[in-house]
Amino acid sequence: MATVPIPTVSANPTNLFASIDMGTNSFKLLTVQFNPSTGKFLHLHRLKEPVVLGRQAASAAAAVDSQLRAIEALKEFRNFLQNHEIHRHRTVATAAVREAGNQAEFLRRVRDEVGFEVEVLSGEEEARLIYLGALQFLPIYEKTALVIDIGGGSTEFLLGQKGKAIFGTSVKLGHVNLTQKFVNHNEILQMRSHIRSILRQCGIVEKIKHHGFEIAVGSSGTVQSIEKAIFSGFSRNVVSNDGALCGDLGRDWRFSREELRILVERLCGGGGEAIERARRDRFFKRRSEFIVAGAVLLDEIFAMLDIEEMEVSGYALGEGVVAEMLLQVCDNYDFNANARWGSVVRLATRFLGKKKMGTASQCANITKVIFEGLRKCDTLAETENQVKLPVSLNDKDLEYLEAACVLHNIGLITGEKGYHKQSCNIIMNGDHLYGYSTEEVKLIALLARHHRKKFPKPNHGSLKEFSKEVKEKFKMLCAIIRVSIAVQKHRGLNIQGMEFSRSSEGFKLIVSETKDQSLLPGIVQPLAEGDEAELRKELGHFEMVFQEKLSIAVPSSSSESSERSRHLQWMH
Repeated sequence: MATVPIPTVSANPTNLFASIDMGTNSFKLLTVQFNPSTGKFLHLHRLKEPVVLGRQAASAAAAVDSQLRAIEALKEFRNFLQNHEIHRHRTVATAAVREAGNQAEFLRRVRDEVGFEVEVLSGEEEARLIYLGALQFLPIYEKTALVIDIGGGSTEFLLGQKGKAIFGTSVKLGHVNLTQKFVNHNEILQMRSHIRSILRQCGIVEKIKHHGFEIAVGSSGTVQSIEKAIFSGFSRNVVSNDGALCGDLGRDWRFSREELRILVERLCGGGGEAIERARRDRFFKRRSEFIVAGAVLLDEIFAMLDIEEMEVSGYALGEGVVAEMLLQVCDNYDFNANARWGSVVRLATRFLGKKKMGTASQCANITKVIFEGLRKCDTLAETENQVKLPVSLNDKDLEYLEAACVLHNIGLITGEKGYHKQSCNIIMNGDHLYGYSTEEVKLIALLARHHRKKFPKPNHGSLKEFSKEVKEKFKMLCAIIRVSIAVQKHRGLNIQGMEFSRSSEGFKLIVSETKDQSLLPGIVQPLAEGDEAELRKELGHFEMVFQEKLSIAVPSSSSESSERSRHLQWMH
């Protein structure tokens, strides 16, 4: 039978966005893929460079050595964006650059040497964008929310509701400048007095209390580190006044005023100084130098604003910048669209580091291309005399699949053995996922459970409560996620360069090579023997479910490398 080509479905570079946050303590690059049909974005990469612009006095924040670190970091980001073909990006700078006496000279150098036009945010604009970022993570759209972001050179406060800022400001209190001025000289009491004085002078306490708020939200690495320390039991052996032990593992991205107080006491005065500092350094790593100042500052803010509990947002300025970019290119973009998806990300980031989170996001990206390719092929099947899918797939199914991809490896927190079962248990046990029904949560959990090991049979006990149609869909989604995870293990593949198509010979997934210069042109890092066998096995499962073969093609860009990459070029 003659080949009847079906139009390809590929990863769309126009849906890739990036933000660069030039902060006082570090520079951060965030890349995401936006799905216009659902309104949500999926994180692809997070890069961070500890530039520490604010280590010097504000008037010299962009002095020669700081400028050198900054320029080199931005060049790394530029090269990364070019290698991954991400053309839509926005670069913003915050307190250190905002207060720099030689700001114009520094920005000119960035423009000339890197090619980035940097937008220096006012304190109010920075606070507003942080609020927009928090909206993508927490279901707070309808509430009057007080968002607090502690940075290296300043702290932003914003009251907002339904995506609109009621009041926002920036105060020159940051963990870097407080550390240099007070913590390094062991002047904690003087630092507390200074913080209270600044907050009174700027009038922020009266303004916030005048408007009132329903929920307090903390963002930034400092607040996240504080929550992590409390959640992980950093102060577990400290007893509160009523004799209750701290470190309860039942909390979910939030902490109380009392828990913060106990943590601050431990950071400022626990046990032997050398032993305690070593313990703090191991736990907080790079942030250890500044965590005392950040925690004490937050403790004073809690006291002056009568905050009893704070929820923590995993998103902040970077996501807010992305959200505003999406608003400009998508007329109907809903700032609240990511709240449901945010609960998936929130659960994942409780258990995964940046590397594993990036791997999970890449799996979701591969999954999306395969899923949308199958759905498009199914739409055209009747006109092209091709076999249709067992049941039709919809946007909800894609969301379940992407959620399972992001969460499939959270069970690794307990070790490699049987981690897929542990991932399932974590998803199922606890009210983690916001806005999903009980059946939807179970479906996501079982997809995570069955992403590896034995392929589930239709009569598997865990599926008995599902309808016949859902069982059929589950098999299809399971086959897709398993292939995606197996493909993701290939190093040197450009996840953004995938195409999915169909012909009389079956389905085909074409994955191009990355432009990463650390790999020789035309050479794809081969899979380990066990991983290659796993991919072939998963392609067999795919054929069993969809009744057609799926071939994985990696075109070689160099004839000299053809022999080394031949085993990848047509795998089915």
